Amino acid sequence: MSIALRRFAVESDWRDEALRTNLWLIPAIESVAAVGLFALTLSIDQAASRHAVILPSWVISGSPDAARQILAALAAAIITVVGVVFSIVLVVLTLASTQFGPRMLRTFIRDRGTQVTLGTFVATFFYSVLVLISIGSTFVPHLSVTVAVAATAVDLGVLIYFIHHTATAIQLPAVIASIARDLAGAIDAETAEPPPRDRLVNGPSLEILQARLDKEGRVVTAPAGGYLRFVRHATLVRIAAEHDAVIRLHYRPGHFLTRAHPMATVYPPEAAETIGRQLARVHITGPLRTLSQDIAFGLDQLVEIGIRALSPAVNDTFTALTCVDWIGDSLVKIAVEWHPLVCHRDEDGEIRLITAPVSYERLVQRSFEKIRQAASGMPAVLIRQLDALYKVMAVAPADRFQVLLDQAAMIQRLNLRTVPEAADQADVTARYEALLALHEGSVPSRGPVGPVGPVGPVGPVGPLGPVGPAGPVT
Repeated sequence: MSIALRRFAVESDWRDEALRTNLWLIPAIESVAAVGLFALTLSIDQAASRHAVILPSWVISGSPDAARQILAALAAAIITVVGVVFSIVLVVLTLASTQFGPRMLRTFIRDRGTQVTLGTFVATFFYSVLVLISIGSTFVPHLSVTVAVAATAVDLGVLIYFIHHTATAIQLPAVIASIARDLAGAIDAETAEPPPRDRLVNGPSLEILQARLDKEGRVVTAPAGGYLRFVRHATLVRIAAEHDAVIRLHYRPGHFLTRAHPMATVYPPEAAETIGRQLARVHITGPLRTLSQDIAFGLDQLVEIGIRALSPAVNDTFTALTCVDWIGDSLVKIAVEWHPLVCHRDEDGEIRLITAPVSYERLVQRSFEKIRQAASGMPAVLIRQLDALYKVMAVAPADRFQVLLDQAAMIQRLNLRTVPEAADQADVTARYEALLALHEGSVPSRGPVGPVGPVGPVGPVGPLGPVGPAGPVT
């Protein structure tokens, strides 16, 4: 039952991602709500005109011409503000594309504040136009006019919120934190639950199936090109079980599929043709990557901002440090929780689907390598990367240390090769040696003691003074 609920949750996450990453859904929903509100208020106004109900004293009264003038003025003002809001959105999207990278547009497009603001103004305009049309030669929908004026007052508050929200959202730390928050949610959604102890296990082992697939399996080609965005694993398991087959996927979400190129292998080979025709409805491809089933995309976004900040054209070291901090925070979560499921079994316990999830080692490598390559001669960035590795190693299982040590060794070699100042080299080396001491287990739990001083909560203290989050302070 828990596995079925989990699969449903993953499917729901994908649908939520697809529906949220647009600027039309919320305005459309609010416009439909405006039509419903208009139908309600108009029915009350018609009942009031027949003296079936009595409207409160605070309802606006007046002649049909006065009501038309009020509503025409409101509609004209609202549609003008809508144009301004759209212009601000376009400016923000342009800024995000040029400064943060084109892949950051997703973060701004899926922002609920922007969507609700657009929807509120569009719905108010739509409602005002409907009320304006309903005014007759003698009939005046007094309650509807009052609601339109009240909605305009609400729009003023929404406009103030939108200006504040936009000014906050375009700040780089807020953008980076938003990406990291989405990444944490994606990690939670994709973290495989440990199989129950009484789970049924039948059929050949993974090693035997891999050998059969290599020797006798038939390749199935991709029905369409594009980035693989989502795979319906449960549907694939059911299809394989119906044909008493095993499917091995060559790609994972985030990889680019080329049309008519191999994407899976099926055993027995006689089932390949039938299964191949059904792959189109279980694989969703598109021009863009998403975080659904692709947590590497979130890390790539943070890395992209970091290497852009380190480019000579931008030269913003502190933004790169912020990216490294959030990358380290994400990897701490991944090091403890990331155990992707490779084998998917059917109800009888037989392996039906073999996937190719991204490994923990590859996630660590892609988190550090590009930033390290762009940080040549920058001790502050190298120190911060070593700090992040230290934090990950402090919580990671022992069998996940090696890739951290490899990354730390490459950072140290870059330090010795490119950092010209001896004192800066010593600061980076102190962090590297502290990490080695943690690995060796020869230090107290409060922090490692290196050759240049103890490593406390804010870093090692050497002969030149304390080293803070941004590097050595002399």
